[in-house]
Amino acid sequence: MEIQGIQIIGTQRSGSNLLRVILNQSEQLVSPHPAHLLANFVPLMPYYGTLDAISYRRLVEDAVDYIHVNPVDWGVRLDKDEIYRMAGQFSLFELNKNIYEFLARRCGAGYWCCKSMGNMYFSDELEKVSAGLKYIYLYRDGRDVALSFQKAIVGEKHSYHIAKQWHNDQQACLQLRDRVPAERFFMLNYERLILHPEQTIRQLCEFLGIEFQDAMLHYYTSDESRRTAEGGAMWTNLTKPVMQDNANKYLREMSAEDIRIFESVAFDSLVALGYEPITPRADLLSFTWEDVAAFNVRNDQLKRAFKASEDDKKRRQPQLNLISRIRETELSVYG
Repeated sequence: MEIQGIQIIGTQRSGSNLLRVILNQSEQLVSPHPAHLLANFVPLMPYYGTLDAISYRRLVEDAVDYIHVNPVDWGVRLDKDEIYRMAGQFSLFELNKNIYEFLARRCGAGYWCCKSMGNMYFSDELEKVSAGLKYIYLYRDGRDVALSFQKAIVGEKHSYHIAKQWHNDQQACLQLRDRVPAERFFMLNYERLILHPEQTIRQLCEFLGIEFQDAMLHYYTSDESRRTAEGGAMWTNLTKPVMQDNANKYLREMSAEDIRIFESVAFDSLVALGYEPITPRADLLSFTWEDVAAFNVRNDQLKRAFKASEDDKKRRQPQLNLISRIRETELSVYG
C-alpha cells in the first residue's frame, strides 16, 4: 500500500496540536505528537560523520530512542531493525519519512501527518524523499502567537524576537507555496478554523483525499487528546471543545508597546495574510543595534524568569539527556 505524507507548516502556538488531534481522529490517517526530529537532529549530523551502514544504523537507533522518550507517547513501539531495512539511501530525511510510514502501516493508515511546523525550512530535502507530499500551512494572527509564546514553556519571550521568528516563518511558507503545485498546498486560517470548524475541516479533508468523520469534531474526547493534555501544560485545552473566542486576545492582553514593536517587524507578513495592523506604516519603528541589544538582554531575562512546572521539566529531560549523550558518544566514535 502506498502511503501519502502530509506536512503541517507555519509557527508553533498557532493551533497546530488542535489541528493534529482533529486529523488523528480519521481512521485513514495517523498524526502523532511531534518529536521535531529534523530540527533536533540536523545540527547533530556532523557527529555521525559520512553516513554509511554502521553510522546510519546508529542514527536510526538514536532517532527511535528519541521518539520513544517524547513527552507525549506515540502509542506504538518503533521497530529499529525494520526501519533500518526500509532505507533506500542513508539520509536523515528519508529516515524521518520511513519512521512515519512505519507508524502508518502499523496503525493501518494510508496517510501520515507530521506536525513539526518548522519543516518548511527543509522543504527541498523533503521534496526529494516524499513524492507528492502535501502541505497544510496553518497560520494565525502573529500578535496572538506572540502572546501565546510569552505564556509558554518554549520559545522566545520578547515581542521583537517572536515577531522576527513569526515573520521569517510566514515568508518561508509563502515562498514554498509559490514553489509547489497548488494541488499540494492548503492554506488554513486558524481564526476561520475555530469559527467554522466543520466547514473548514470538510474542505481540508477534500484537499487531503480523506473522508470527513464526525469524530473529528469530538477530538476532545479522544485518547490522543487526553494523552497530549497530560503531556504538558501547553496542551490542556485539547480536552475541551473548540474555543471559538480564542482570537484577538492581544487587543486585551498585549501592551501597546509590544504591539507596535511586533508590527514594526512583521508588518508585511500581517498584511499579506489579511491581518490589519494597528500601527500605520508611517509610524513603524526602526531599531538601532542598541535597541536590539537591549531587547536581547530583556528576552534572556524573561526566558530565565519563566517558571516551567516540575512535571513539564521532567517530561522533557529524557530527550535533552539523549541529545547530550549523542554529542558525547558520537564525537568519541566518529570524531
